Amino acid sequence: MFTYLPHFCLVRAFTRVLLGTFLITVKAHADVAPHALFAPHVVLQREMPIPIWGKADPGENVTVALDGSTVSAVTDTTGHWIVRLPTRPAGGPFTLTLAGKNRIVLEDVWVGEVWLASGQSNMERQLGLRGNQQPLVNWENEVASADYPQIRHFAVDRKLEDTPQTETKGKWDVCTPLTAPNFTAVGYYFARDLHRELHVAVGIIHSSWGGTPAESWTSQEAIAANAPELIAAQANAVSQYPSKLAAYQAAEPTLLATWNEQVTQAKAAGKPEPGKPSPPADPLKTPKRPACLYNGMIRPLQPFAIRGVLWYQGESNSGSATKYRVLLSTLIKDWRSQWASPDLPFLIVQIAPHRSLPPELREAQLLTWRSTPHTGLIVTTDVGDANDIHPNRKEPVGARLALAARSVAYGQKIVSSGPVFTGFSAEGNRAVLRFTELGGGLVAKDGPLRGFSLSGDGKTFVPADAAIADDTVVVTAANVPTPVAVRYGWANVPDVNLFNAAGLPASPFRSDVP
Repeated sequence: MFTYLPHFCLVRAFTRVLLGTFLITVKAHADVAPHALFAPHVVLQREMPIPIWGKADPGENVTVALDGSTVSAVTDTTGHWIVRLPTRPAGGPFTLTLAGKNRIVLEDVWVGEVWLASGQSNMERQLGLRGNQQPLVNWENEVASADYPQIRHFAVDRKLEDTPQTETKGKWDVCTPLTAPNFTAVGYYFARDLHRELHVAVGIIHSSWGGTPAESWTSQEAIAANAPELIAAQANAVSQYPSKLAAYQAAEPTLLATWNEQVTQAKAAGKPEPGKPSPPADPLKTPKRPACLYNGMIRPLQPFAIRGVLWYQGESNSGSATKYRVLLSTLIKDWRSQWASPDLPFLIVQIAPHRSLPPELREAQLLTWRSTPHTGLIVTTDVGDANDIHPNRKEPVGARLALAARSVAYGQKIVSSGPVFTGFSAEGNRAVLRFTELGGGLVAKDGPLRGFSLSGDGKTFVPADAAIADDTVVVTAANVPTPVAVRYGWANVPDVNLFNAAGLPASPFRSDVP
């Protein structure tokens, strides 16, 4: 059915269509659009030039203003622009304005301290309840009191990419009892303690993914230069995947029939059901492939100005601790290079005790710390869980990270590490161990020293007695008349209690490092 419209109605309707089309066209082609990190409630890094960037029309002049500072840039031929605001002290709230053919006003902007929190599931673990994981100690009381308007959290969108990206998604959340449950727990406790100490705004950019290895977080170029075998292994997995998938599909009916029988038998016996057969993982889709998380979740953050990095990862590299020594140091150098910050503070959380995590992995982290300037090591031997790879005590981890930051990043003369083994001398049947980072003196927490072992031939180690003598530890064993090597906490779940008077634990170690 045709409905007649008077002439003036037709003109008005046509005008609306034209005007709407014009507005849509302008919006699609002219708007200045800042990178996702530049949004309301953002925390910008103090005492450093502040890069701000985004998109607009090629050739468009973009002006950025913050509290009296104004800088401009012309968009390049690809539609990208970047400016750098001058260095400024902490403060806020400010208004950040971006103007080109349009104008964007961002409110509640603060200048303070910004840290990138990254790694796998123990960094990813939120402060609030999550799935079937055990609740974190004291989480409800902490959330109820989490009223810190100058602490903000940006959760980076999870994204796998095989080529470096420039865009991400996310928003800045102000810390309140409503938002805090979604913060990374380790990052929250770190930010809380740092804010209390420095009295400035603290922003946490949280970029983590559970169950991922270090190579996923490292650029392709850095892996190719330092661990090329990982690139080769990925290429091999991709080439073999079609045949593996075809073989599984051919065998699937038989596998499922067998599985159904096993399920029936398990139910009858009151036992757990066996896992269902599944096809092989596509190597082009796994978050464990080299560089994919760097490309999708780290590269898009650059060159946002940050003070340093909090790194809690390693569980997924536990099968090759020696290789992890290379990977972790490579990752640190890579990120420092990509941020053009050769002294970027990098704080490493040592993996907590768990029945599946070998001591060689903690050693790899210890050795990386000792050989890499401007890093910190956070020891967690006293807050692990032998049966849960996600221990529920995150507050001590965040607190120790804050101590390390105060020392490494802010130059405060404080005790930020537990005792550090530097060597030993054999005096008859005694091994006399020396340490730095005494923190007021060595302490055996909760009873006599535990966790030491000695060897007289460098191969067989036996449990040993240990006692503190001034600033040393003296270790003996009845059947080791001449010690040649000593170890401490050398187990998946070490039973250890050497601390310093500042209340910080010593890392597990061995004198016979290969």
